Amino acid sequence: MSDRQLRIGLPKGSLQNSTIELFNKAGFAVTVDERAYSPDLGDEELWGVLLRAQELPLYIANGVLDCGLTGYDWILERGVDLVEVSDLIYAKGGMRPYRWVLAVHESSDIQSIEDLDGKRIATELVSMAKRLLAEHGVEAQVEFSWGATEAKCPDLVDAVIEGTETGSTLRANNLRVVEVLFESCTKFVASAEAWNDPWKREKIESISLLLNAALAAENKVGLKMNAREEDLEAILDCLPALKMPTVSPLANGDEQWVAIETILDASVVKDLIPALKAAGAQGIIEYPLTKVVV
Repeated sequence: MSDRQLRIGLPKGSLQNSTIELFNKAGFAVTVDERAYSPDLGDEELWGVLLRAQELPLYIANGVLDCGLTGYDWILERGVDLVEVSDLIYAKGGMRPYRWVLAVHESSDIQSIEDLDGKRIATELVSMAKRLLAEHGVEAQVEFSWGATEAKCPDLVDAVIEGTETGSTLRANNLRVVEVLFESCTKFVASAEAWNDPWKREKIESISLLLNAALAAENKVGLKMNAREEDLEAILDCLPALKMPTVSPLANGDEQWVAIETILDASVVKDLIPALKAAGAQGIIEYPLTKVVV
């Protein structure tokens, strides 16, 4: 057992599986006992706990936890000051930010925030919604929604403020987006106290580096190949590389041949490999990536 430990909170619920998968890709061997709230992170210097993302900002701000992953939306809702170490663009449905929108039934005559005066609004972000209305000089009734927020409009409320990744649930409930209020993503955050501790800060920055490297490797692959020197220009013209490909001589000292290695989006490989072959590449190897440090 290490003499020092960093206390980190991971989001429980919709982001739990994708967060654990991200940590595993980053090199942490995470195991979760379904009966416990404290996962094993495979690192003696880390003590982890699974909590709702809504709860984590307060625990971190109050110093109960040193750092954690939570949504920008819940940081806004709790109104706390945290050190934002890095943005981690991932969500339960894919690699995209999460939008919070003001939405109404498609039959509603509400066209702007100002039209909410005297109306009833349902949302999980009650404090944020009240601040937004106050900024626009609007008086409306804001009520906390315990779930199924989209289904409450228009029979129970006049409008909803709800988060969405794709908009499919809004459309399924015949809702129309009046305004996109802000975009949210998962943020790796720390308490000011932990950030000012040299050992904890170094540990937090190392975790951030590894998590971002794992995210950068998503949907990318490595490609290796050999080529004659005379075909090199044609092959390089085919490659949409992260940076210029690495070109090096072969170990056997044959100056007429070179080795080429590059990183690229996985989506282009199926069309690219035949083109590379036609341009003269040989011994083409595609391999998966777990981390890309840029």
